[in-house]
Amino acid sequence: MNNALLTGLLAFGLLGQQPPANAPWSMDLSKFQPYGYNKGEGNYVIAPMYTNAPELTPQDNVPKGKVYDFIVKSTDSPLFPGIAKNKPGEVVPYERRCWVYVPAQYQPGKPAPLLVTHDAMGRGELPTILDNMIAAKRVPAMVVVFVSSGGGDAQGSERGLEYDTCSGKYAEYIETVILPRVSKDYNVTFSKDPDARATMGCSSGAAAAFSMAWYHPDLYHRVISYSGTYVNQQSPENPATLRGAWEFHATLVPNEKRKPLRIWMHVSENDLRFRDPEETWHNWVMANDRMSRALAAKKYPYQFVFSKESGHCDGRVERQTMAQALEFAWKGYKDRGR
Repeated sequence: MNNALLTGLLAFGLLGQQPPANAPWSMDLSKFQPYGYNKGEGNYVIAPMYTNAPELTPQDNVPKGKVYDFIVKSTDSPLFPGIAKNKPGEVVPYERRCWVYVPAQYQPGKPAPLLVTHDAMGRGELPTILDNMIAAKRVPAMVVVFVSSGGGDAQGSERGLEYDTCSGKYAEYIETVILPRVSKDYNVTFSKDPDARATMGCSSGAAAAFSMAWYHPDLYHRVISYSGTYVNQQSPENPATLRGAWEFHATLVPNEKRKPLRIWMHVSENDLRFRDPEETWHNWVMANDRMSRALAAKKYPYQFVFSKESGHCDGRVERQTMAQALEFAWKGYKDRGR
């Protein structure tokens, strides 16, 4: 279904939501509070000057985890055989590079809490952050698996197919391909408790993170989302989610029973297409604002951080807030030994 037809259906109310007339849109920050450590649920704002969090400074007196890397081939699984924009309809094999962080405190054979990041997000920062936070007992001794995409970007790409598709397929790929490889090669046992599992990403990687938890709450309960692509980016089209990840805040979260998820999310003031009108279903700032409102209305435990004078997947914001995001996302975790 093309966008013109979809617009018409919405205009006649056939999909249950009619876009308002074109008008300038701006985000209402009047009830947002200044962000910092030990904040509760709700909406927050941060602004320059952005500075690296203290957790990014290596400490001599804390145990250091180890980082390993490995390659996964598209031929290792039939789930994502490979596509490319410039070769539509063809199978285009690829390789993805992955890394795994194993904390010094990990005990082989004991089920470990898990964090999966998309686009290998945080590969440079998280080992130091977690060395410090785990030693201080601010977060559990989690194993982190940093997974690169299959390549390309947006519609027609392997990355777009993996991340922007609204389904549980990518979570199933991680579960059946990536995690068994880590367990086999690095002697790691992952917890099967979804409350001991988190997933994180930026942009379409954030949409992938939310999709993993939304469609598989049996596997993941905790989500960290930066500059989330909760917009109409899905390709190929899916009748169940006509506007792609825009449907999360437009229909799915509002209309479905609340799931056992805990979400930390962010958007930047100058995020992608922040001037676009609603009927494009492609305004990142609007989409994340709507997402936070949908989560609040359903009483999900969430934090939403709006960063001023910043852009899409802004590294300055990530380096300032990632430790706080982890602390919020893992709040309430209890080791249930499984």
